[in-house]
Parts: sequence; structure tokens; C-alpha cells
Amino acid sequence: MRIWLGALLLLAFSGLAQALDIQSDTIYPKVKLETTMGDIVVELDRKRAPITVDNFLTYVVKGHYDNTLFHRIIPGFVVQGGGLNPKLEEKPYGDPIVNESGNGLSNSLGTIAMAREDNPHSATAQFYFNVGDNKRLDPSKRRWGYAVFGEVMEGMEVLEAMAEVETQINTKLGWADFPVKPIILKKATLLPRQ
Repeated sequence: MRIWLGALLLLAFSGLAQALDIQSDTIYPKVKLETTMGDIVVELDRKRAPITVDNFLTYVVKGHYDNTLFHRIIPGFVVQGGGLNPKLEEKPYGDPIVNESGNGLSNSLGTIAMAREDNPHSATAQFYFNVGDNKRLDPSKRRWGYAVFGEVMEGMEVLEAMAEVETQINTKLGWADFPVKPIILKKATLLPRQ
């Protein structure tokens, strides 16, 4: 009886793993982000940021990022998204992850990193693109940084266009730097292994 129970549990877990295939054996997986302003393809670095990449890909594969807003845009600094639906409601998210900002990757132009709160280990689903060289977001001997986990391979011109849209304070949320015209991440897709 125990053997059958063990076999059933193993089968159930393997089915779950297949349902959430985050390509754990791929060191540099790629994700396509289809937005209302064009497509962006990012290559992630699992070698240097394994926890962060697995976290991001889990949200991608579960469809968390589909139909979400880019809600924070600061020219020459960042384009941030991954947390709000078009009704301005925060999407549910999982547990925070360990900060991997000391991995040797820098917040330079064209990289993708995890957004977080003041607590260095508070990143969940929100991410941002660096649309400038933001080395001040890197760690130092005195402070944690923001974990970079990949870079843009295609669509940098899309991010540059996003970074120039008109923004305002969103009165419902009380958030600054909110695009006047919504920019939607229509779909995030983990691309097939190459």
C-alpha cells in the first residue's frame, strides 16, 4: 500500500512539474513579452541569479504577467511592471525571494531586475527594465542592491519608446510616474529551448 501511495505522490508531483515547466535545465532561458507598444525578448541568467530566474519564470508560466500594466515609468531610469491588472488592482503574488544582487550583474542599460520594497529580501513578482545606467541600484559594502537577472535581446527600441510616454500621479493609487495612456503587457511567454 505504501509503495502505491508513494508512486501516486511521485506521479502527482511530476505532473505538477510538467505543468510548470520553467526549463530548469536551461542556463539562459528566453522570455517574449508582448506589449501594446511592441515585443521585447529577454535572456535570463540562471547561472548568476538562479532563485530570481526560477521565481520570474514561475510567474511567466502561470500567466501572472498576462494582461498587466507597466505602472511606473521614469525616463532615463526605469520601466516597471508585473503587479497590477488594468483595473488598477494588485495581482496576488507568492512569497518574497532572497536578494541575489551580489551576483556580479549590474543595473546597466537594457537589463531586467526585480523590484522590491525597502526590505532587501522583499521581491515577489514586480520587475523593471533599466533604461539608463543605474549603477546606484547595485549593491555596495554598506547596502543591498536590486537583483539583475537578465538582459534585453530584442525590443530595446520598444523600451526606449515606453520610457518617453507622458506620466502623471495616479489619483486612485497615489502613485507618481504612472502612464497617462495604459501600456499593457498582453502576454509573457517562455520561449522553447534552442
